[in-house]
Amino acid sequence: MQDIVKELERKRQAARLGGGQRRIDTQHGKGRLTARERIELLLDEGSFEEYDMFVEHRCRDFGMEKQSIPGDGVVTGWGMVNGRLVFVFSQDFTVFGGSLSESHAAKICKIMDQAIKVGAPVVGLNDSGGARIQEGVDSLAGYAEVFQRNVLASGVVPQISLIMGPCAGGAVYSPAMTDFIFMVKDSSYMFVTGPEVVKTVTHEEVTHEELGGAVTHSTKSGVADLAFENDVAALLELRRFIDLLPASNREKPPVKPTSDPAERVEMSLDSLVPADPAKSYDMKELITKVVDEGDFFETQPDYAGNIITGFGRMAGSTVGFVANQPLVLAGCLDIASSIKAARFVRFCDCFNIPIVTFVDVPGFLPGTAQEYGGIIKHGAKLLFAFAEATVPKVTLITRKAYGGAYDVMSSKHLRGDVNYAWPSAEIAVMGPKGAVEIIFRQDRDDTAKIERRTEEYRKKFANPFAVGHRGFIDDVILPHNTRMRINRALSMLKDKQLENPWKKHGNIPL
Repeated sequence: MQDIVKELERKRQAARLGGGQRRIDTQHGKGRLTARERIELLLDEGSFEEYDMFVEHRCRDFGMEKQSIPGDGVVTGWGMVNGRLVFVFSQDFTVFGGSLSESHAAKICKIMDQAIKVGAPVVGLNDSGGARIQEGVDSLAGYAEVFQRNVLASGVVPQISLIMGPCAGGAVYSPAMTDFIFMVKDSSYMFVTGPEVVKTVTHEEVTHEELGGAVTHSTKSGVADLAFENDVAALLELRRFIDLLPASNREKPPVKPTSDPAERVEMSLDSLVPADPAKSYDMKELITKVVDEGDFFETQPDYAGNIITGFGRMAGSTVGFVANQPLVLAGCLDIASSIKAARFVRFCDCFNIPIVTFVDVPGFLPGTAQEYGGIIKHGAKLLFAFAEATVPKVTLITRKAYGGAYDVMSSKHLRGDVNYAWPSAEIAVMGPKGAVEIIFRQDRDDTAKIERRTEEYRKKFANPFAVGHRGFIDDVILPHNTRMRINRALSMLKDKQLENPWKKHGNIPL
């Protein structure tokens, strides 16, 4: 018995040490935490329960039979984040460069299978050189097994990827299928083909950071949702983020007690929208003044800035926010913003998170670049997402809601449950000047007549009452009462039940 206990402790120590102290020091020298340090920081103290500490690879080629480390380059298990169950895997770059073997993949698949069964989020801390070349197709098979779990878990439990080192080649497709991707600046990167291959094929000179770094993916490609300064900041913000999410599609959003009154009045909102319709304002100010304690977790803040997405709490319960941003492209919808918002709306609908939409949209961005890029199909993604969603949907039009963009932004016609407008709302096919120049094109050269007609059009259509007469908005509310009215609407909708017609799945215009 004593011999077995000693052997157990020896193996545990070997697993904890990973690739050895020298490689741990190298990892620290790059400003990165080790796989186990990351788990300790992510999870509540003392809550981690490890799976498969003694698993080793089974490769016998290329001298691999002489190199075997317990755990095989990934630490897996479960623990708590603020008292709530989470499954986690953390790849260990000190062991074979974190490369994925058949056994390594099997460990990840085991916790994903378990997470689906019990209904808890999966967090992947990625830091891997890719497939373990010595294992050949077995490692590729391992990747495919993980991919299959990503698909099966999609819409069942939240999946979050935190890229904390290299993630290249086929390895990128597992994070790509998860719900959110976070990265660490100057430390992590993702790409399908590296700089060397790019140079060989296209003769482009590009660095790892330029090709697939955190800043590139959070500002240019939209692959990453957020980029953090270092490992510690990333893990602490990840804890905050997980706290906002339901554990699975079988649960409602978590509720956190708040001292912020649900019926708080915010008088400063009365002057948020400028009197001049050509002037912009910051829609984030509205969001932060409406949510509990001004706490808003924005996703993709540096990508497609003409639309805002993120999570906040209303009366303690998590809500998803989608809002046009007048400060960027006047709030127009374009390809990037449509894709960004559609993905977010579908996540909220998967996990029973109510959606609040703030609308100030003059239309879809015109131009050949948008049309050639497929704005028709990409814009339809957002339309499809809002129309398909069955969660509570509350919409507020603050100013402009023109043309097809009015329809797309969670309008009453797309089963919006409660649709409000501020007195400053303008809901029409297009802006007054453009409409008048089309309707009265024979008077185009008569400036005075056009101005008079424009003012007539504005009085008749550029206000919330024409739409209110038809029941397309439910009420015109005073801006300072916005938080109170939204909270009341969400409270009324908390037990909403709505099911779409049975289908295997819809065919969203991808």
